[in-house]
Amino acid sequence: MFEVEEHQAPHYLVTGGSPLQGEVTLSGAKNAVTKMVIASLLTSDTCTLRNIPILGDLELTVKLCQELGSQIQLDRDKHTLSINTNEIVDYRVSSAVGGLNRICVMMIGPLLHRCGEAVIPLPGGDRIGPRPINFHIQGLQQMGAKITEKDGYYYCQAPERLHGATISLPFPSVMATENLLITASLAKGVTIIENAANEPEIVDLVKMLQKMGAIIEFKVDRRIVIEGVKSLHGASHTLLSDRNEAVSLAVATYLTKGDVYLRHAQQDTLLSFLNTLLKMGLRFEVDDEGIRFIGDTKAPPAISLETDVHPGFMTDWQQPFTVLLTQSEGMSVIHETIYEDRFGYTTALERMGAHIGLYPKCLGEVPCRFREKQHMHSCVVRGPTPLVATRLDIPDIRAGCSYILAALCAEGTSTVYGIEHIERGYEHLDVKLRSLGARIEKVL
Repeated sequence: MFEVEEHQAPHYLVTGGSPLQGEVTLSGAKNAVTKMVIASLLTSDTCTLRNIPILGDLELTVKLCQELGSQIQLDRDKHTLSINTNEIVDYRVSSAVGGLNRICVMMIGPLLHRCGEAVIPLPGGDRIGPRPINFHIQGLQQMGAKITEKDGYYYCQAPERLHGATISLPFPSVMATENLLITASLAKGVTIIENAANEPEIVDLVKMLQKMGAIIEFKVDRRIVIEGVKSLHGASHTLLSDRNEAVSLAVATYLTKGDVYLRHAQQDTLLSFLNTLLKMGLRFEVDDEGIRFIGDTKAPPAISLETDVHPGFMTDWQQPFTVLLTQSEGMSVIHETIYEDRFGYTTALERMGAHIGLYPKCLGEVPCRFREKQHMHSCVVRGPTPLVATRLDIPDIRAGCSYILAALCAEGTSTVYGIEHIERGYEHLDVKLRSLGARIEKVL
C-alpha cells in the first residue's frame, strides 16, 4: 500500500546532460512578497503589489490574511495582488494554516496595533536546524507586548499602544529585523534596531513602508531607526527580482555548460555571488536589463567560501554552489555561519557520486556562532566527480533546488520527490528549466 501511495506522489523526472540555452525572466522575490503582504495589515487602505511570484508561500500568506478579514484580488497572469484589510474580524491565527511556516509570527505586530490582541500558533518551517523566534518575541516585549506561551500557541496582548525601544539583536536575523520594522512603524516614539540585518529584501520592505508613510532610516554599524507614526495609508509597490532564483539558474547554466540570459537579474543584489564567479574564472555579462551567464567545457578551479549576513555570501546560495563545486577541479571548502544544520542534503549528493566531508570545526575566518559547538557546519568537496542519477527526496526549499541542479548534470534520469517544497519557494521552476532545454518532467 505504501509503495502505491509513493508512486502516486507528484514528482519530477530529471534527465541530465542537456545544456541550458536561451532567455528566461526572473520572478519577484519570494523572501520579500510575504512580508509585504503582512505589512499591508498595518492600514485599512488598499495596498497593491506588482511583480509578485505565484508560489506556495504566497498562497499560505494570502489564506492567513483572508481568515483575518482581508479582501484580496490576485491576478496571476499580470503578477499583481491588491489587498484591503478595512476590518480585522479575528485576531486569532489558525494552526491549520499558520502552523505550516514561520510567517504567522510576523502578524503579531499588526494585530496588536489593530486589535490589541493576537493569538498565533507556534510556527513551522523548513528542516534546516532550529530557527527559534525568541529574537522576535523579546523585541516585541521590549515594545510593550505581553506574550505568553500555552498549549502550542502564543497569546499576545498590548493593553496600551506599543512604544519605541532600543532593541539589540544578538544576531542580525533577517526575519526578526523585518518583524520589528513592521511593528515599530506604528509604535509610539522612536525604535532603534541595533545589529539589524540589511538584506536587499529588507531595503525593499522599507521602500514599501515609506510609501505607506513610515519614517525609517538606515544608520551606520547596522542600526535602523524608526520614528513611529499614528497611521499608515495604502501604497503601490513593485518587488525586486528573486536573487535566489537568479543564483540557482546561473549555477544550472554552468553545470550544464550552457548559455543563459536572466532578464531582470539585478547586479546590486548579487555582488558577492558575482565576485565568487570572477574568482573562479566563470564568465558572465551584465547589461541594463539582466545578466548573461556563459558556461565552459573546462572545469572551474576549487575555491574556499563562507556564508555570512549581507553583504556577504548568502546562506541560500550555499546549496547550489556546493553542487557546482562537485564539478570543480580540486578541494573546495565551505564554512556555513548562518545555520548550524544546513548540510544534511549532501548525503544525497554523495549517493550520486560526490566526494563530500562534513566537519564541526570552523574552516574559515568569519566569526562563527558555532565554534566549539560540534555542529557539522563546514564542508569539504573534492572534484570534479561525475554524478549519476538516483532517487532524491527533498527536505527543504534550497536543498531541493540543489537536488534538481545535480540531476541536470548527472548521467541518467533522477526521480525527485517532495516537489511541494520547490513549488512553495520557486515560481514554475520546472517550466522555466524546460524552456531553456532541460529535460524535466512533472508526474502527477
